[in-house]
Amino acid sequence: GPARPSGAGHRRRVGAPVPSTPRASAVSHSVGDGVPPPSILHVDMDAFFASVEVLDDPSLAGLPVIVGGAGARGVVASCTYEARAFGVHSAMPSVRARQLCPEAIFLPGRHGRYAEISADLHGILADITPVVEPIGLDEAFLNVAGAIRMLGHPEKIARGLRDRVRTDLSLDCAVGIGRSKMIAKLASRAAKPRASRAGLIPGPGVVLVEPEVELAFLHGHKVEALWGVGPATAKRLHELGVRTVGDLAAVPGETLMRRLGKASGLHLSALAHGEDLSPVTPNRAAKSIGHEETFSQDVLDPAQLERHVLRMAESVATMLRGSSTAARTVTVKVKFSDLSLQTRSSTLAQAITTGGAIGHVAASLLAGIDPGEGIRLLGVSASGLVAGGGDQLSFDLGDGRDEGTQSATSLEQSWQDATAAVDAIRDKFGRSAVGAASMVTDDGVQVPARRDAPWGPAQ
Repeated sequence: GPARPSGAGHRRRVGAPVPSTPRASAVSHSVGDGVPPPSILHVDMDAFFASVEVLDDPSLAGLPVIVGGAGARGVVASCTYEARAFGVHSAMPSVRARQLCPEAIFLPGRHGRYAEISADLHGILADITPVVEPIGLDEAFLNVAGAIRMLGHPEKIARGLRDRVRTDLSLDCAVGIGRSKMIAKLASRAAKPRASRAGLIPGPGVVLVEPEVELAFLHGHKVEALWGVGPATAKRLHELGVRTVGDLAAVPGETLMRRLGKASGLHLSALAHGEDLSPVTPNRAAKSIGHEETFSQDVLDPAQLERHVLRMAESVATMLRGSSTAARTVTVKVKFSDLSLQTRSSTLAQAITTGGAIGHVAASLLAGIDPGEGIRLLGVSASGLVAGGGDQLSFDLGDGRDEGTQSATSLEQSWQDATAAVDAIRDKFGRSAVGAASMVTDDGVQVPARRDAPWGPAQ
């Protein structure tokens, strides 16, 4: 299996800021006897996508592997610590990553394989507690308060969890423990290994932030570490002289509200004082299902754009039915050559599930968008999700392009039997056994999965 970057499974109790962050003054909480220990865990897999690639191909071990789009418009999704030693990190443009690490091995990624291992990971987490909140494929929050009597102190639970992930999956993870999700998230980051040109610096693997020192730990972080602080907000805070969370905690709430708006100011002020009451929420229902792709070259041709949008609509419809949901709202997202964004949505009276109906709505929305100098990215998503299949529609969407075009209502109805037959064939012979004409390529039928091309084109 791949190299194990996170050390020997030891843990660290935090009583001071992590070494890489500047220290800020802190106010300690005093904790009396009988106070329950921190029970929120954040589990974060180490370099998950890249580590899975190394696991499946051991010849990649020790090499700078990057999972992502290798083309000029690609981005880095994940990379090994050997690549991180050169300064490569997730969400970095692939062009920049190649400049920093010319020897990098780019892989396009296999979302299906990552999802398979993620399911195994969540099976392990479910053995500990049913209170698990997945965050993507490679991380999750757990509330282990109800498991302490049976499994022991949260530290012991975290070490056992980490050992089992290593034994069962041959992969590594970091675990942070705190009284809140925010503290647990920051703690798991402190538990991870660090890359350097001199070699890997192992992390403690498990970090527990005791309640009496959580402000000292929190205030030493850069303000960008807080949820809700993106580049624009960080710039405004820097203009106030705020660099660390400790700096932010010293700013009066009224000042933050004037500078950032009431909601954002109150939110960040609370976080800076360690006030994060968000619960661990298991089984969160998806709010939308979608598929989007960045093209290797800007697309201007309306016929080509329509073909793409119909193909994506078929993919979205397949995913809807696979999750036993239907959608009332269809949205088309477009990014132009100048990087500006535009979205168009249509909400129907009742929910739909077929590619014919979703494609009709999506194509109608796309027809109302001027491609300008060219479209760089195109996406289709479905929201307003409801359980079960879609009912016959009573809303008639006319697009004005063709008086003979069928309404979404009749398309949903007429496609029901055909869609059921397509699903049955795919269940028996595989996803690529049958598909719409828009999915036919030189290599046969290709049904795009939810994240087949999320990181940009390969060329």
